Amino acid sequence: MSVKSINRNKNRKKVKPGTIAIYILCIVVGISMVIPFFWMVSASFKEKAEIFTTPIQWIPKVFRSVNYDTVLHKIPFPIYFFNTAKISIIITSLQLITCSMAGYAFSKLEFPGRDKIFLGYLGTMMVPWHAIMIPQFIVIQKMGLYNTHWSLILTGAFSAFGVFIMRQNMLSIPNSLNEAAKIDGCGPFRIYTKIILPLSKTGLATLTALTFTSVWNDYMGPMIYLDTDTMKTIQLGLATFKREFDTNYGAIMAGTVISLIPVVIVYALAQKYIVEGVAYTGMKG
Repeated sequence: MSVKSINRNKNRKKVKPGTIAIYILCIVVGISMVIPFFWMVSASFKEKAEIFTTPIQWIPKVFRSVNYDTVLHKIPFPIYFFNTAKISIIITSLQLITCSMAGYAFSKLEFPGRDKIFLGYLGTMMVPWHAIMIPQFIVIQKMGLYNTHWSLILTGAFSAFGVFIMRQNMLSIPNSLNEAAKIDGCGPFRIYTKIILPLSKTGLATLTALTFTSVWNDYMGPMIYLDTDTMKTIQLGLATFKREFDTNYGAIMAGTVISLIPVVIVYALAQKYIVEGVAYTGMKG
């Protein structure tokens, strides 16, 4: 055996049994989370009688598009899709603006009671949404915004959790950059736009993915504030396939598969930032 091969063997790290167990556990958990999605896609190509057969037939013998035809032609699915995309994009954009500005104020600006105000703002996260659901509905109704998309946009334009994410992310940015910018004559807003935001891409990407997914999958909000068919979102549209004594599970699975496409695209674009961005929330405070 040569000297190089001996040195190579010495440099190899021994894999600990605990590490192997963690990898196996992660693989098992990952597979268990993927199985429901695989079953959903498979069921979307089956007839109703085939969906619940035992044992489970994971790959259909015949791929049928009847469920997708039902979704696209028997309900105004394109309108539901457009409404959901419109609301999700607008709310996500507004939260990126409001949460990043609030996070900048709570992390980089000095003003009396800053930390106490922030703690009070975080305290609103402890209040269940069901506790403010009725008062919020009354306010929206009095403003004349019932059965409009503005009811969802205005109530979703702010997020305490989003401010928390952005503040923690911005705390990792050295204050020396702020001081240097102030010496050069930059005001707070210019520091925010030219220095803080470019260095907060991780937090912004994380907030985008979480907010877009939450709004896209929301069912309770649209159910409360939207009434007419032309205003409804995908989640309300899929509920039309549920009847008192019968449910078209194949059509529901097909509609769900289509509705997941934008969410998958957003996560695919932001996935490298998500874990890192969430990790920032526990670094400083």
